[in-house]
Amino acid sequence: MQRELYTEEHEAFRETVKAFLAKEVLPHYDRWEQAGIVDRDAWRAAGRQGLLGMAVPEEYGGGGTADFRFATVLAEEFTRAGVSGLALGLHNDIIGPYLASLGTEEQKRRWLPGFCTGELVTAIAMTEPGTGSDLQGIRTSAVDRGDHYLLNGSKTFISNGILSDLVVVVARTTPEGGAHGLSLLVVERGMAGFERGRNLDKIGQKSQDTAELFFTDVRVPKENLLGEENQGFLYLMRNLAQERLAIAVAAIAGAEHLVELTTAYVKQRTAFGRPLAKLQHVRFEIAELATECAVTRTFVDRCVTEHNRYALTPVDASMAKWWATELQKRTADRCLQLHGGYGYMTEFPVARAFTDGRIQTIYGGTTEIMKEIIGRSLLG
Repeated sequence: MQRELYTEEHEAFRETVKAFLAKEVLPHYDRWEQAGIVDRDAWRAAGRQGLLGMAVPEEYGGGGTADFRFATVLAEEFTRAGVSGLALGLHNDIIGPYLASLGTEEQKRRWLPGFCTGELVTAIAMTEPGTGSDLQGIRTSAVDRGDHYLLNGSKTFISNGILSDLVVVVARTTPEGGAHGLSLLVVERGMAGFERGRNLDKIGQKSQDTAELFFTDVRVPKENLLGEENQGFLYLMRNLAQERLAIAVAAIAGAEHLVELTTAYVKQRTAFGRPLAKLQHVRFEIAELATECAVTRTFVDRCVTEHNRYALTPVDASMAKWWATELQKRTADRCLQLHGGYGYMTEFPVARAFTDGRIQTIYGGTTEIMKEIIGRSLLG
């Protein structure tokens, strides 16, 4: 079916993204994978191309458009290219809304111009060694010391952990447990007591720097509090719907691309004297995967439309996230199998997609958490 989500303007932007990938990313990507980190020049190049801060108001150097479809085009093309390391989606779709919607005028003028040029790379620090999807268990603390907070604790699995210049840290500002008393503090590169651990060795997304972060008596000025004190959990819940939708968008794009690659492969690969595509089992596999992708694409596109109308619910975002990411995982496994031994070779895109995509069902809230959110909405 013809997709009706995009206009000519979005498709023109898609060509811009493709050109950027061809010039600034793909020629360097193997080197980044080996190094475990991307070049900062790539972030600045993305800024020059207008790929950063598309939703940030123009007065702060952004694109000035709230149309989330531009973000989905970016996610789709980066996913199709297999380049997860340059985490523009994390920067734009997850961290950007916190800075733009919660920041004071002074904070916006201090941080957003660099955010849009790529001079300031961002991260968000939620996960702790003992706390993953359950944000109520956060133990990192920020004690009020008058004109500043004294921040202590640690975070782990932080994307952009090495490169980041600004880190939005979720910390407990009251001793009360549960969801109450969480606040968002912006920790800047160079603050005394802020240290980065090792660049974590992952099974996939090798060029996406992921680190442990440590905070020991870090003096965070009150001017770096995002939004109101003790309202952090509310802000996180408000923004998680967009984060989960962004993950779903990348997931269905990844699954579709794998089906395209595998369809082409089985047409030219022979076994027992004829193309694999002539085998009924292979045709059934491709038929099932293509149908699952088509049905999922329809729902995800509808979620994007609803999000643009400010009508996407957390439940629908959770449905999109768990279904699309689980589909991506299944598709990667089945497509690798259809490639046979070649699918296990890292030079084939299906092999990298298999390892890079595995995290999709985990970050942004695990599949199990998504099901809990949906089930709770239906059953109380």
